[in-house]
Amino acid sequence: MKKKISILILLISVWSVQMFANPIDGLLERIDKGASHKFVIELKKSDKDFFELDQKGKKVVVRGNTYVNIATGLNWYLKYYAGIHLTWNGMQAKLPDVLPPIKEKLRKETDLSLRYDFNYCTYSYSMAFWDWERWEKEIDWMALHGINLPLAAVGMECVWRNMLLKLGYRSDEVNRFIAGPAFLAWWAMNNLEGWGGPNPDSWYAQREDLQKKILKRMKEYGIKPVFPGYSGMIPHNADEKMGLDIERPELWNGFTRPAFLQPADSRYSEIASLYYSEQQKLFGKADYYSMDPFHELENADEVDFDAAGKAVMFEMKKVNSKAVWVVQGWTENPRPEMIKNLNNGDLLILDLFSECRPMWGIPSIWKRDKGYEQHDWLFCMLENFGGNVGLHGRMDQLLNNFYLTKNNPLAAHLKGIGLTMEGSENNPVMFELMCELPWRPQKFTKEEWLKDYVFARYGIRDDKIEQTWMILANSIYNCPFGNNQQGPHESIFCGRPTLNNFQASSWSKMQNYYDPTVTVEAAALMVDVADKYRGNNNFEYDLVDMVRQAVSDEARIVYNRTVADFESFDKRSFARDSKRFLALLLMQDSLLGTRSEFRVGRWIQQARKQGNTPEEKDLYEWNARVQITTWGNRTCADDGGLRDYAHKEWNGILRDFYYMRWSAYWKTLQDQLDGKPEVKLDYYAMEEPWTLAKNPYTTEPEGDCIELAKKAIKLVQND
Repeated sequence: MKKKISILILLISVWSVQMFANPIDGLLERIDKGASHKFVIELKKSDKDFFELDQKGKKVVVRGNTYVNIATGLNWYLKYYAGIHLTWNGMQAKLPDVLPPIKEKLRKETDLSLRYDFNYCTYSYSMAFWDWERWEKEIDWMALHGINLPLAAVGMECVWRNMLLKLGYRSDEVNRFIAGPAFLAWWAMNNLEGWGGPNPDSWYAQREDLQKKILKRMKEYGIKPVFPGYSGMIPHNADEKMGLDIERPELWNGFTRPAFLQPADSRYSEIASLYYSEQQKLFGKADYYSMDPFHELENADEVDFDAAGKAVMFEMKKVNSKAVWVVQGWTENPRPEMIKNLNNGDLLILDLFSECRPMWGIPSIWKRDKGYEQHDWLFCMLENFGGNVGLHGRMDQLLNNFYLTKNNPLAAHLKGIGLTMEGSENNPVMFELMCELPWRPQKFTKEEWLKDYVFARYGIRDDKIEQTWMILANSIYNCPFGNNQQGPHESIFCGRPTLNNFQASSWSKMQNYYDPTVTVEAAALMVDVADKYRGNNNFEYDLVDMVRQAVSDEARIVYNRTVADFESFDKRSFARDSKRFLALLLMQDSLLGTRSEFRVGRWIQQARKQGNTPEEKDLYEWNARVQITTWGNRTCADDGGLRDYAHKEWNGILRDFYYMRWSAYWKTLQDQLDGKPEVKLDYYAMEEPWTLAKNPYTTEPEGDCIELAKKAIKLVQND
């Protein structure tokens, strides 16, 4: 009996080791319990990245030379053989009892071996309050989409806290330097200090624990994390506190910026070594480190960029002689003088906005005639700014710019692709397209690709849905060359009201590039077939998103009409059209309430969940509310122009925040038409109370999305 028990224990141990050694089985079980028994996973050595789909009896075989490539092959199978699309709005699915067979072996290869993910901004605009459950899904998403090189910035504030305490800063001084949860990205990028804090001790403990879980799962997949490195940032008062030779930059949109150490300072090496030492104690070493010195820094004439670049590289190499410095290609960065004397292979540049403003050498307002010269780089898609909601893409331009790299001498050092969005969980079609590019060596058209995307996305083939996507692909998803707007066509609902409303945020650079009536046409086609696909999660998500866009576009037309009414002194038409505008806004709110992804309660509840005490919950909720509205205090919001940069067309905030502004504004104009004196609204005074409020918002959907989509389209079409 004892012998049988020992054998059983041994068998269980062996099975456990095998499960741990194969992360794809764990991924499959998270997708659908029991799914791992339907596949054969084979890890094969190869000098070239590849995946294969094959058949062995009733089981589908997925081979690859890395677990990430195997996961990519699995995703390819699920999309194009089984009609199952896993993405942010759904990472689980019911697989068929008998999987569709692979009738002919499929092999995909790529020379683009590095596939990067994340912008520092993503960590605040989308991921500020993610817990392990959400992060586990994201790491699975990364593996399924071929990502093997993500920025791993969770917990960097823990490293800084430990370092500054050892440098003699008190805890309260550290907390005045490190930003709050929703603003850590801009602290990390040297833009601001302290805003959103002070963070409680529990925050640092939670983040350390979370990062260790993240890194453990990445290691299981073979994903290489990119750690934030040290490039000279230091608190702005380090000259007084530590006697350092620092440069104090000018304000950033009203915020005090951190200072930076001149690389020639005698203590530069000491502080950099301390930073890496504390990082290593918490999270170990990495093969890639991300550093963006002088990010969006003007008046940097006094900086010795060559010395700074060498100092950053030297300190990183002391930690790991094989490490690579990852730097963003954005505006002036990386300064040519900073990288000209660095060796090939030591630097990896993210061409951050390749689908619109590539720097690597093809026509663009940011074109660099010699590209990145001797340095390796990645072709990246930015796609979204501020986490704004809106259908958007540059399909033709993305495909054109990407395939121009083929045989182009300026692309000789291209090593892969990158996703560098400021906000995630939007426009899944663009991310699917981007992530497939390394595996498609021959250029193709968006029209060819979309027919299969419709099947992958919904598991069906429907002429009306294909027609919908073709309309969108040739309009709102095809922002043309020469249009340099930053992200989606912003919703008219989300900007501070004026007589000249166009863009909601200060820097969007919006230009009209599509007929707004076509989104109504496309959304109406989706509504026509909606009852057939009731319960199809991806279809219902897209239905709500497309109808939302149609309502927004119609509201912009109504806004322009209402302004014309006012300027024509047409009181009756003004009353009618301003009422219609507000009705569209409230309809939008109700429609978006039918999906948790479009509810402000999801964002706020994520924030509150991080807190352990009522005070912590309130701090995190305040962070969440401020970021998506005023962004900063009055000075930063009004004079700095940061207000509404991260605006969200979400249920809850539409009726309680944006409706408040618009209804008050229309009333002031109506009063003027009625002969009353003009009143100038103090928007910040109207907005701040919402940022301080604690009224509850829930995450649970309310209402039938299909029935509300029908009502919304009817309201739009009954113009």
